[in-house]
Amino acid sequence: MTLIEESARIVSIKGSTVQAKGLSSYRMGEITYVGEERLIGEVIAIEHDTATVQVYEPLEGLRVNDPLYPTGKSLSAELGPGLLSNIFDGIQRPLEKIKSISGSGFIKRGIRTNALDREQKWTFEPRKELKKGETIKGGDVLGKIQETESISSNVLIPPNINGELVEIIDKGEYAVSDTVAVYKNKSGSKIDLTMMHEWPVRIARPYLSKLPVSGPLITGQRIVDMFFPISKGGTAAIPGGFGTGKTVIQHQLSKWSDADVVIYIGCGERGNEMTDVLREFPKLIDPHTNNPLMDRTLLIANVSNMPVAAREASIYMGITMAEYYRDQGFNVLLTADSTSRWAEALREISGQLEEMPVESGYPAYLGARLANFYERAGQVVALGSPYREGSINITAAVSPPGGDFSEPVTANTKRFVKTFWGLDPALANRKHFPSINCQNSYSGYIEEIEEWALETGLEDWGRYRQEMLKILQKNSELEHIVELIGSKALPADEQLIILIANIIKEGFLQQNAFHPIDTFCSIEKQMKMMKLILLFHERANILIKNGCPVSLINSLRTVQILKMMKEEIRNEDLTQLNKIEDHIISDMEELGSKYGYM
Repeated sequence: MTLIEESARIVSIKGSTVQAKGLSSYRMGEITYVGEERLIGEVIAIEHDTATVQVYEPLEGLRVNDPLYPTGKSLSAELGPGLLSNIFDGIQRPLEKIKSISGSGFIKRGIRTNALDREQKWTFEPRKELKKGETIKGGDVLGKIQETESISSNVLIPPNINGELVEIIDKGEYAVSDTVAVYKNKSGSKIDLTMMHEWPVRIARPYLSKLPVSGPLITGQRIVDMFFPISKGGTAAIPGGFGTGKTVIQHQLSKWSDADVVIYIGCGERGNEMTDVLREFPKLIDPHTNNPLMDRTLLIANVSNMPVAAREASIYMGITMAEYYRDQGFNVLLTADSTSRWAEALREISGQLEEMPVESGYPAYLGARLANFYERAGQVVALGSPYREGSINITAAVSPPGGDFSEPVTANTKRFVKTFWGLDPALANRKHFPSINCQNSYSGYIEEIEEWALETGLEDWGRYRQEMLKILQKNSELEHIVELIGSKALPADEQLIILIANIIKEGFLQQNAFHPIDTFCSIEKQMKMMKLILLFHERANILIKNGCPVSLINSLRTVQILKMMKEEIRNEDLTQLNKIEDHIISDMEELGSKYGYM
């Protein structure tokens, strides 16, 4: 960034902020370098002739009267080829590059480096339809590059451009900063276009129109896909206390969902958990392409011991990069872990600004900031030509203190998301994972996804879901009675409900993220599993009505088969499930005829 000659001076230092005087004008959101080491900061408040600058690096060693150097630019993301397979900090500095500059595993202060490599060459292939002299506008595709083995990216004209195409280069090898086209604006000036551009992270990128829900994001996680689905372009919250499995669920969604691009934001997460992500993801193979998963993934790592101000910026940096890939026509999964740590950063910065706190010390604009973040999700028609549809799906973890879902971050989040996966510490303590509680979770996309299911040949999805949820609801009501009088005192039909609910919980809802077969479950297998469990219930119910005791039904080998089919039958070997269906029918007929319950 070019520095403005005029410089200000620090007049006070407080927490992660400094106050400065000495400039004739300040601009909100302006990036400013602080001190002789040129630490990166952003103007977040202006009062009279005093600017408050939020600094994204540790402030140790700064003194009153140290200089500040404004740049005249807002905090922006560099957008272009080279983002995928990369790992950034909260203000888009590539961590591998920082490590090589620092010469150690520790980030030194004052390091400035480009987010995108200016030396790497990319094979640019211009779009054939573009001709010299025609009008171009923001969002138009200039050409393509093969960003990774899995992803072929579009080179986009920045959204705020309109003019006449003067020149476009031929196919060849170019760096992101090389000129690939030239256009003439309304005033007649010729301006170069490169394969990269910048966009201010706190401003949502524009699009042509927003589309209605058209189908689910397939995750391979049974309780999500079948019970509480999220749509393409949807939003979901994953609230839960310590140890309830938030991070593992997000890892599973990142690994197995049918999104084209995955952006994982470690926002204030513990260092050891983020280290696991950084070590594990480069080793994973994408099940959709058989290429490394990192080919379609980028990571933002801003762990809890890194500067709190950069944590606040990391969410905006991540969603801006997600919008860039959305505008290319990709379905993007953005997962943030966790928004509670981000809200805590807001609270800390607000305290340093001496703003009036509200509930639990959070600033009054907490809800507005959360709304601004979640509203940037959605399925859209992108600007420009040719026609492209893309989406951003947001799944964000929330870490309520003590698992209290009534605390401000969780309560405000529920206002802006349509899917809510409430994690239950009681389930986690029983090693039931994912520990999503069916009683306090919900999805607001059911009607739209039922329409999608009908169109795709899954017409039984809604009925299976309703029947299973009804069994689980009835079982939840019976649990309180069982605690008082025991299950044997219940009528036989209610004892059967408890048995079937147990099969649903152990054989369907529980899913082992570390099992080679059970870690991912195809939609076809999920539907067949639901059908088998409900068939077992239907046949068992007939026997119960004819006087058969539940103990005899529970003793059938089929019960264990239903519980173990998730781990024993592969997604590509579903014919084995047909054999289980035959086994259920023959088992029930044999039991009925043997004891006269037919």
